[in-house]
Amino acid sequence: MSSCSSAKERVVIEGVKHIVAVASGKGGVGKSTVTVNLALAMAAEGYRVGVLDADIYGPSQAQMLGVGEGVRPESAGENRFRPLQAHGLQAMSMAFLVDIREPMVWRGPMVAGAFQQLLSQTAWEALDYLFIDMPPGTGDVQLTLAQKVPVDGAVIVTTPQDIALLDARKGIEMFRKVNVPVLGVVENMSLHVCTNCGHAEPIFGEGGGERIASEYQTRVLGRLPLALSIREQVDGGHPTVVAEPDGEVAATFRDMARQVAEQVAGQQEEGPSISFSDD
Repeated sequence: MSSCSSAKERVVIEGVKHIVAVASGKGGVGKSTVTVNLALAMAAEGYRVGVLDADIYGPSQAQMLGVGEGVRPESAGENRFRPLQAHGLQAMSMAFLVDIREPMVWRGPMVAGAFQQLLSQTAWEALDYLFIDMPPGTGDVQLTLAQKVPVDGAVIVTTPQDIALLDARKGIEMFRKVNVPVLGVVENMSLHVCTNCGHAEPIFGEGGGERIASEYQTRVLGRLPLALSIREQVDGGHPTVVAEPDGEVAATFRDMARQVAEQVAGQQEEGPSISFSDD
């Protein structure tokens, strides 16, 4: 049976002030793209920021951050390693430790254990914010994070499509059950604008982010377009916030980062939260 435990009883990650999980109920909604750009936007606001790629089976942050294949972290003492530096971020991923072509044929407990090691054995250096790029779904990694680490909040990424919203609800419900605050919803691929004629069309539907935010008494942090440039930039290792820092999309991410920082600061004033643990 689950029992209550305060955030103070969980393991505080050395060198990290605040932890924000970026999650989705399903894959394919652009969660990793949102994570890296949101982290870069927070860094552009003057904070020291890190990114942890918690998708053990399919890590993508190495490519998105432009870290070359075969680049490995340096040792920081026994069973510790230094995060890699990319675009001003500290970063850690399973992709930095293994051959990216090798599939991780692991059961859930092994995946959860690997995630804990990545989180706790990385020598993070005076981070204001650590953004965790969560795997899709509501499985072992999500529960391990919520139960073992003081998480300041979660950002939920979805598209306006009804099918994506169904799974996004599951992600929100999971974080609510373990009393991790949902800081808001990011509606990705909300509108497609034709590069030839300028015609705008909501090909995945309209208003989905607003509906789910209203349903769970949270906010829409921002809406992002379905744009070829965003995909090309992350694939090329130069996410939009660094590739086009003065552009409209980068401005949207900067606004999201400010909202996240404001909410985390507000929660600190309210005091510690309560979460559930199986211990």
